[in-house]
Amino acid sequence: MSLADLIILQFCAHLLADFTFQSEVWAKDKNTHGFKSKNLRWHVLVVFVISWLLSFQYLFVLASLVIAVFHLLIDGFKKKIVDNKKIAGYTFFIDQTLHLLVLVGVILLFNNLFPISPFIQLPINTYWLLIIAGYLFCTKPANIFIREVFKAYEMAIVDESRIAKAGRLIGITERIIALTLILYGQFAAVGFIIAGKSILRFKDDDTPKTEYVLIGTLLSFGVAIITGIGIKMLK
Repeated sequence: MSLADLIILQFCAHLLADFTFQSEVWAKDKNTHGFKSKNLRWHVLVVFVISWLLSFQYLFVLASLVIAVFHLLIDGFKKKIVDNKKIAGYTFFIDQTLHLLVLVGVILLFNNLFPISPFIQLPINTYWLLIIAGYLFCTKPANIFIREVFKAYEMAIVDESRIAKAGRLIGITERIIALTLILYGQFAAVGFIIAGKSILRFKDDDTPKTEYVLIGTLLSFGVAIITGIGIKMLK
């Protein structure tokens, strides 16, 4: 296992702990109560366990503990950012930037202090780990990222009940398809899908709703395209 493999695995651990395995109830409770939130403690425990498991190293338990402690501090103080009206819309981006900086910093420090010695050798290389991370990011994490972009630009959610159910599933599906096509170099096919979906959306007479959904579509495909290009460049 290389240093790059460890960083990708820990990025996957972060996506799983902070998005996939964290419910909206937990997230809202943390933002509302900060350090007083009982769900914050459970969330930090999930962060620690997944981080350690995906390191595939016994000694990384120390690094996972440090990551979990910083996660506790960042999420605990996040309430102060939420309460600040000037920067409240950017809470998600500030929060995630801090988490990722801590993640990379702790991994680099661990690499300087201890040898990377996994107890099992992964049967896949760095490129395939990047692909796994890309697909993982294009599921629930990308949904939340797009939602927070709308929030940052103070764009009202149109027909939230429908978007919350069908829209999220459609978004995940189209990003997975787009990412797959990008990885196979089929950029033209992605263009046809975007154009076809845009034409269908503009048949709707509700202009604000159409514009809202179209922006969401472009963001959704944009995330998949950038992710795919990033993976191919890092290869």
